[in-house]
Amino acid sequence: MSATSAPIISPSILAADFTQLGEEVRAVANADWIHVDIMDGHFVPNLSFGPDITAAVDGLTAQPLDVHLMIQEPEKWVETYAKAGADCIIFHVEAVESQEAAVALARTIRDLGVRAGFSIKPGTPIEPWLDVLEHFDEVLVMSVEPGFGGQSFMPAQLDKVRALRAAIDQRGLDMTIEIDGGISRDTIRQAAEAGCDAFVAGSAIYKQDDKAAAVEELRQEATL
Repeated sequence: MSATSAPIISPSILAADFTQLGEEVRAVANADWIHVDIMDGHFVPNLSFGPDITAAVDGLTAQPLDVHLMIQEPEKWVETYAKAGADCIIFHVEAVESQEAAVALARTIRDLGVRAGFSIKPGTPIEPWLDVLEHFDEVLVMSVEPGFGGQSFMPAQLDKVRALRAAIDQRGLDMTIEIDGGISRDTIRQAAEAGCDAFVAGSAIYKQDDKAAAVEELRQEATL
Protein backbone atom coordinates (compact mmCIF):
# COMPACT_ATOMS: atom_id res chain seq x y z
CA MET A 1 0.00 0.00 0.00
CA SER A 2 1.15 3.53 -0.65
CA ALA A 3 2.30 5.26 2.50
CA THR A 4 -0.26 8.06 2.42
CA SER A 5 -3.55 6.27 1.76
CA ALA A 6 -5.96 4.31 3.92
CA PRO A 7 -6.91 0.88 2.59
CA ILE A 8 -9.92 0.77 0.26
CA ILE A 9 -12.31 -2.10 0.97
CA SER A 10 -14.53 -3.10 -1.96
CA PRO A 11 -17.15 -5.79 -1.20
CA SER A 12 -17.98 -7.96 -4.20
CA ILE A 13 -21.74 -8.23 -4.63
CA LEU A 14 -21.16 -11.43 -6.60
CA ALA A 15 -21.11 -13.06 -3.15
CA ALA A 16 -24.27 -11.30 -1.96
CA ASP A 17 -27.78 -12.71 -1.66
CA PHE A 18 -29.50 -11.40 -4.79
CA THR A 19 -32.96 -11.96 -3.36
CA GLN A 20 -32.11 -9.21 -0.85
CA LEU A 21 -29.82 -7.00 -2.91
CA GLY A 22 -30.90 -3.73 -1.31
CA GLU A 23 -30.28 -5.05 2.20
CA GLU A 24 -26.96 -6.57 1.15
CA VAL A 25 -25.67 -3.29 -0.29
CA ARG A 26 -26.86 -1.32 2.73
CA ALA A 27 -25.20 -3.87 5.04
CA VAL A 28 -21.78 -2.69 3.80
CA ALA A 29 -22.46 1.05 3.98
CA ASN A 30 -19.09 1.48 5.74
CA ALA A 31 -17.19 0.06 2.75
CA ASP A 32 -15.28 2.40 0.46
CA TRP A 33 -16.41 1.02 -2.91
CA ILE A 34 -18.80 -1.62 -4.22
CA HIS A 35 -17.24 -4.15 -6.62
CA VAL A 36 -19.46 -5.30 -9.49
CA ASP A 37 -18.33 -8.39 -11.44
CA ILE A 38 -19.68 -8.61 -14.99
CA MET A 39 -19.27 -12.06 -16.61
CA ASP A 40 -20.44 -13.08 -20.06
CA GLY A 41 -20.06 -16.87 -20.03
CA HIS A 42 -17.43 -16.59 -22.79
CA PHE A 43 -14.37 -14.77 -21.47
CA VAL A 44 -14.94 -16.64 -18.20
CA PRO A 45 -17.03 -19.82 -17.86
CA ASN A 46 -19.71 -18.22 -15.74
CA LEU A 47 -22.55 -15.71 -16.04
CA SER A 48 -23.26 -13.03 -13.46
CA PHE A 49 -25.38 -9.97 -14.23
CA GLY A 50 -25.47 -6.97 -16.50
CA PRO A 51 -26.12 -3.25 -16.71
CA ASP A 52 -29.62 -3.38 -15.20
CA ILE A 53 -28.34 -4.83 -11.90
CA THR A 54 -25.41 -2.40 -12.03
CA ALA A 55 -27.82 0.52 -12.38
CA ALA A 56 -29.96 -0.87 -9.57
CA VAL A 57 -26.95 -1.00 -7.25
CA ASP A 58 -26.00 2.53 -8.28
CA GLY A 59 -29.48 3.62 -7.23
CA LEU A 60 -29.04 2.03 -3.80
CA THR A 61 -25.81 3.71 -2.76
CA ALA A 62 -23.57 6.73 -3.20
CA GLN A 63 -20.49 4.48 -2.88
CA PRO A 64 -18.33 4.39 -6.01
CA LEU A 65 -19.02 1.39 -8.24
CA ASP A 66 -15.89 -0.51 -9.25
CA VAL A 67 -17.07 -2.40 -12.34
CA HIS A 68 -14.95 -5.36 -13.47
CA LEU A 69 -15.71 -6.46 -17.03
CA MET A 70 -14.81 -10.14 -17.41
CA ILE A 71 -16.18 -10.13 -20.93
CA GLN A 72 -15.11 -10.41 -24.54
CA GLU A 73 -15.15 -7.26 -26.67
CA PRO A 74 -15.28 -4.87 -23.71
CA GLU A 75 -15.06 -1.91 -26.07
CA LYS A 76 -18.68 -2.58 -27.07
CA TRP A 77 -19.90 -2.25 -23.48
CA VAL A 78 -18.01 0.53 -21.73
CA GLU A 79 -20.53 3.25 -22.64
CA THR A 80 -23.41 1.07 -21.40
CA TYR A 81 -21.75 0.55 -18.02
CA ALA A 82 -20.75 4.18 -17.73
CA LYS A 83 -24.43 5.09 -18.19
CA ALA A 84 -25.36 2.41 -15.62
CA GLY A 85 -23.35 4.27 -12.99
CA ALA A 86 -19.84 2.85 -13.06
CA ASP A 87 -17.24 5.08 -11.40
CA CYS A 88 -14.36 2.90 -12.58
CA ILE A 89 -14.49 0.45 -15.50
CA ILE A 90 -11.90 -2.32 -15.48
CA PHE A 91 -11.39 -4.50 -18.55
CA HIS A 92 -9.09 -7.47 -19.10
CA VAL A 93 -6.00 -7.03 -21.22
CA GLU A 94 -6.55 -10.60 -22.45
CA ALA A 95 -9.86 -9.48 -24.00
CA VAL A 96 -8.41 -6.79 -26.28
CA GLU A 97 -6.36 -7.25 -29.45
CA SER A 98 -3.23 -5.37 -28.45
CA GLN A 99 -1.64 -3.02 -26.00
CA GLU A 100 -2.47 -0.14 -28.34
CA ALA A 101 -6.13 -1.20 -28.27
CA ALA A 102 -6.02 -1.30 -24.46
CA VAL A 103 -4.62 2.23 -24.25
CA ALA A 104 -7.24 3.47 -26.74
CA LEU A 105 -10.02 1.84 -24.72
CA ALA A 106 -8.72 3.46 -21.54
CA ARG A 107 -8.89 6.82 -23.31
CA THR A 108 -12.48 6.10 -24.34
CA ILE A 109 -13.41 5.24 -20.74
CA ARG A 110 -11.80 8.39 -19.40
CA ASP A 111 -13.61 10.46 -22.05
CA LEU A 112 -16.88 9.08 -20.60
CA GLY A 113 -15.93 10.68 -17.27
CA VAL A 114 -15.10 7.33 -15.68
CA ARG A 115 -11.85 6.05 -14.19
CA ALA A 116 -10.12 3.49 -16.43
CA GLY A 117 -8.61 0.27 -15.14
CA PHE A 118 -7.11 -2.90 -16.54
CA SER A 119 -6.97 -6.37 -15.06
CA ILE A 120 -4.67 -9.31 -15.63
CA LYS A 121 -5.26 -13.01 -15.07
CA PRO A 122 -2.78 -15.01 -12.96
CA GLY A 123 -1.05 -16.38 -16.06
CA THR A 124 -0.51 -12.98 -17.70
CA PRO A 125 2.82 -11.23 -17.00
CA ILE A 126 2.70 -7.64 -15.78
CA GLU A 127 6.05 -6.52 -17.20
CA PRO A 128 4.78 -5.51 -20.70
CA TRP A 129 2.23 -3.21 -19.07
CA LEU A 130 4.56 -1.29 -16.78
CA ASP A 131 5.47 1.17 -19.54
CA VAL A 132 1.86 2.29 -20.18
CA LEU A 133 0.57 2.70 -16.63
CA GLU A 134 0.05 6.44 -17.00
CA HIS A 135 -2.90 5.75 -19.33
CA PHE A 136 -4.83 4.06 -16.52
CA ASP A 137 -6.21 5.02 -13.11
CA GLU A 138 -6.34 1.54 -11.63
CA VAL A 139 -4.89 -1.93 -12.12
CA LEU A 140 -6.64 -5.02 -10.79
CA VAL A 141 -4.39 -8.00 -10.08
CA MET A 142 -6.32 -11.27 -10.05
CA SER A 143 -5.10 -13.53 -7.26
CA VAL A 144 -7.41 -16.34 -8.42
CA GLU A 145 -8.58 -17.41 -11.87
CA PRO A 146 -11.46 -15.10 -12.72
CA GLY A 147 -14.95 -16.48 -13.09
CA PHE A 148 -15.94 -18.03 -9.78
CA GLY A 149 -15.92 -16.90 -6.16
CA GLY A 150 -14.58 -18.74 -3.15
CA GLN A 151 -11.20 -19.76 -4.60
CA SER A 152 -7.91 -19.88 -2.69
CA PHE A 153 -5.53 -16.92 -2.73
CA MET A 154 -2.44 -17.25 -4.97
CA PRO A 155 0.43 -15.56 -3.07
CA ALA A 156 2.74 -15.70 -6.11
CA GLN A 157 0.58 -12.98 -7.70
CA LEU A 158 1.95 -10.52 -5.15
CA ASP A 159 5.14 -10.35 -7.22
CA LYS A 160 3.07 -8.42 -9.79
CA VAL A 161 1.87 -6.08 -7.05
CA ARG A 162 5.46 -5.41 -5.96
CA ALA A 163 6.51 -4.67 -9.55
CA LEU A 164 3.55 -2.30 -9.97
CA ARG A 165 4.20 -0.55 -6.66
CA ALA A 166 7.84 0.05 -7.59
CA ALA A 167 6.96 1.41 -11.04
CA ILE A 168 4.12 3.63 -9.79
CA ASP A 169 6.17 5.07 -6.95
CA GLN A 170 9.27 5.56 -9.09
CA ARG A 171 7.27 7.57 -11.66
CA GLY A 172 5.02 9.35 -9.16
CA LEU A 173 1.82 8.10 -10.79
CA ASP A 174 -1.63 8.61 -9.25
CA MET A 175 -2.83 5.04 -9.69
CA THR A 176 -4.63 2.50 -7.51
CA ILE A 177 -3.45 -1.10 -7.20
CA GLU A 178 -6.36 -3.39 -6.43
CA ILE A 179 -6.36 -7.12 -5.73
CA ASP A 180 -9.20 -9.58 -6.21
CA GLY A 181 -9.43 -13.23 -5.26
CA GLY A 182 -9.22 -15.11 -1.99
CA ILE A 183 -8.90 -11.91 0.06
CA SER A 184 -9.70 -12.57 3.73
CA ARG A 185 -8.49 -11.72 7.21
CA ASP A 186 -5.73 -14.30 6.62
CA THR A 187 -4.46 -12.89 3.30
CA ILE A 188 -5.21 -9.17 3.18
CA ARG A 189 -2.21 -8.04 5.21
CA GLN A 190 0.35 -9.68 2.92
CA ALA A 191 -1.40 -8.04 -0.04
CA ALA A 192 -1.19 -4.66 1.72
CA GLU A 193 2.48 -5.19 2.54
CA ALA A 194 3.18 -6.00 -1.12
CA GLY A 195 1.73 -2.62 -2.12
CA CYS A 196 -2.02 -2.97 -2.72
CA ASP A 197 -4.26 0.05 -2.12
CA ALA A 198 -7.66 -1.57 -2.67
CA PHE A 199 -9.02 -4.99 -1.76
CA VAL A 200 -11.98 -6.84 -3.25
CA ALA A 201 -13.59 -9.28 -0.83
CA GLY A 202 -16.62 -11.46 -1.44
CA SER A 203 -17.03 -14.43 0.86
CA ALA A 204 -14.94 -12.78 3.60
CA ILE A 205 -17.67 -10.16 3.91
CA TYR A 206 -20.91 -11.59 2.60
CA LYS A 207 -20.62 -14.98 4.29
CA GLN A 208 -20.32 -13.28 7.70
CA ASP A 209 -23.27 -12.51 9.97
CA ASP A 210 -22.10 -8.95 10.62
CA LYS A 211 -20.99 -7.68 7.24
CA ALA A 212 -20.11 -4.17 8.41
CA ALA A 213 -17.89 -5.62 11.13
CA ALA A 214 -16.21 -7.83 8.51
CA VAL A 215 -15.46 -4.73 6.41
CA GLU A 216 -13.91 -3.02 9.42
CA GLU A 217 -11.84 -6.06 10.36
CA LEU A 218 -10.42 -6.24 6.84
CA ARG A 219 -9.65 -2.51 6.91
CA GLN A 220 -7.79 -2.89 10.21
CA GLU A 221 -5.81 -5.90 8.93
CA ALA A 222 -4.81 -3.96 5.80
CA THR A 223 -3.73 -0.84 7.71
CA LEU A 224 0.04 -0.95 7.99
